[in-house]
Amino acid sequence: MTHRPRVLFLCVQNAGRSQMAAGWLRHLAGDTVEVRSAGTEPADRINPVAVDAMREVGIDITGAAPAVLDHDTAGASDVIVSMGCGDACPVFPGKRYEDWKLADPAGQPIEVVREIRDDIRGRVAALLDELTAARG
Repeated sequence: MTHRPRVLFLCVQNAGRSQMAAGWLRHLAGDTVEVRSAGTEPADRINPVAVDAMREVGIDITGAAPAVLDHDTAGASDVIVSMGCGDACPVFPGKRYEDWKLADPAGQPIEVVREIRDDIRGRVAALLDELTAARG
């Protein structure tokens, strides 16, 4: 990729997993990657336990808001990472897709959300390594 890669994280409510993934990628990549997140059925607010879990590692996602999946945004993305939205996530020819099997943090205690957060961090770091190598 010669341009700044665009990554879209998708989940159903866009309130937990996808917001944590977006927070991690922004934190780890800085401005080298364009980061987006959306949901097929967005919640009214971000999961407060996910916010707390991310705050524990120095990442503030309180300014983010769940957003509905927009076909233009998905179409303009280079990598689309889905997290539990199943068939509701659209397929765009020529895009790189990843489907991350992750537990849903909704309704979970902070101990469980921390494990999900750390799992997401590892996956985001691996994705960033791949994007960096592809640009190199």
